[in-house]
Amino acid sequence: MPRKKPFSNKQKKKQLQVKREKKRGETGSSHSSRNASVERGPGRDRQSDTSDSETTDIRRINQQPGTRDGRYDPNRFRLHFERESKEEVDKRKKIAMEKILKPVAEKELEMDINQIYPEEKGLNFPRRPSWHYGMQREELLRKEEKSFLEYLSTLQSKNPPGTLSHFEHNLETWRQLWRVIEMSDVILLIVDIRHPVLQFSPALYHYITGELKKYIILVLNKVDLCPAPLVLAWKHYLTKQFPHLHCVGFTSHPGQPYSTLLQKKRVRKKAGWNQVGGPFQIMKACQEITAGRVDLNSWEKKIQRDAVAVGTEGDQADDGSESVLMEHHSDVAMEMNSPTQELYKDGVLTLGCIGFPNVGKSSVLNSLVGRKVVSVSRTPGHTKYFQTYYLTPTVKLCDCPGLVFPSQVDKQLQILAGIYPVSQLQEPYSSVGYLCERTNFRSILKLKHPNHSPATPCDPETEDWTAWDVCEAWAEKRGYKTAKAARNDVYRAANSLLRLAIDGRLCLCLRPPGYSQSKDEWESHPDLTEIIALQGRKDEEEECVEDDDAESSSELEEDNDRDADDDEDAYGDDEDDTVKADKKGLTLNMFSVLGENECE
Repeated sequence: MPRKKPFSNKQKKKQLQVKREKKRGETGSSHSSRNASVERGPGRDRQSDTSDSETTDIRRINQQPGTRDGRYDPNRFRLHFERESKEEVDKRKKIAMEKILKPVAEKELEMDINQIYPEEKGLNFPRRPSWHYGMQREELLRKEEKSFLEYLSTLQSKNPPGTLSHFEHNLETWRQLWRVIEMSDVILLIVDIRHPVLQFSPALYHYITGELKKYIILVLNKVDLCPAPLVLAWKHYLTKQFPHLHCVGFTSHPGQPYSTLLQKKRVRKKAGWNQVGGPFQIMKACQEITAGRVDLNSWEKKIQRDAVAVGTEGDQADDGSESVLMEHHSDVAMEMNSPTQELYKDGVLTLGCIGFPNVGKSSVLNSLVGRKVVSVSRTPGHTKYFQTYYLTPTVKLCDCPGLVFPSQVDKQLQILAGIYPVSQLQEPYSSVGYLCERTNFRSILKLKHPNHSPATPCDPETEDWTAWDVCEAWAEKRGYKTAKAARNDVYRAANSLLRLAIDGRLCLCLRPPGYSQSKDEWESHPDLTEIIALQGRKDEEEECVEDDDAESSSELEEDNDRDADDDEDAYGDDEDDTVKADKKGLTLNMFSVLGENECE
């Protein structure tokens, strides 16, 4: 046995530095762009990695350690975004430190989908090139790689640098989208109701409904985080813009709002996954689409059984009758799927779940199955495997990793929508400023200005705030300090505020065009009762409390859970374990916690 060599502190420091850079994805740009490859495991072919082009510097996000058995590559579908220059990051940071925050008009919260996906900019998505069964696998992969590079080149030629938002540069993830669309009979396109137009690509809609002649069910997820009139307004706007769309609302937490701003997880009722709102509406939409060509009675009976098969302690009876069959697809089988396969083959309805990162695809899948089969996390790109689940003998679900389509939306709004891991942001302060200008952060966070002096009393509502001031005040309030100098850790505070926004505890909801003028009509709309029932709110008036109670409860929760907002696995509200309610018995309406008119 050879003698071990001494390992100095200097070498150890260098090793840790390389490990941190690999985790941040900063080592990818040094490789040859066209010849970079990813090892797929022992005995498998090497897969071309076309995430980089010769003219684009790419940042690989969410580096994961490899598995010991080498059966799969956990980094195969991780997010690949264009790297921002140091000058651009420094410029935004300087603006965040100097620009005075001013509230934007309500009209600014209204967003038309044509603003985000203008037709003249060619904001399409990469298509799978034509192929036939006589082609070799390597030939098909090379053809897909060439087509993807041409797509990137065309997209960049039509859009000047800096005008495009973050979007997926990983060909492997786009390949998964192609496979899921080809395998599925009906597409479940899942979006976050707080900003649905950010996550709905018109090009994808026209391709599926026009060229493939398939149907899309748009799942408006997390409807419990928005006021019912706004949910209804978005539903009508999207169905008017896209006539072949079937819109349904969905929530994994009906009637379970955050009781305080700093609550770590939302209280899950004893019924667990069986009392979610939306599976029945999805099943009804599928019945309307299939028109009797698939027997969905077994699915309807399953939903009914799941609704009542709850024990006295909220545990489902585990008799084996409700087990879910799970399949893993090999690459070869997925690559050679026919795009023109017959619909509802062998009498089975195949539903494909697609969407942006962090919209709650895994939560929707768990809710449809009736129990936890997929882990969930607020970290974008958490789903890393292609799997299918048989709900019943005639209904099959396909899950796809989340991916981001190219658009012209503000990158700061993208970050607030959760498409970028907060812990890996180089500059989070401008996103905090974007959030604060669109929410009443003073009354919600109850901050003291860092330059405030007790000797000179000043009204907090009239003080001038910058994004940096907000982060510094939040760090002071939460006790975030740097390790060496014990200064206020503004970076950690900024990340904390962004996590609150992503989780829905700081509520920022976009609105469809014309919502401000027609708000009264939506508040008295006859279909409003259905949305309120889906959200699990029997009577909103019963939930209303005074602002003073919100403050006292928030302070109690702050003392009990100092670091709850830094938990990396929240919207991990969807974990199996239940979270006990506040021991003090203080419950609050979510909208009073977030501010009376924050989301309305």
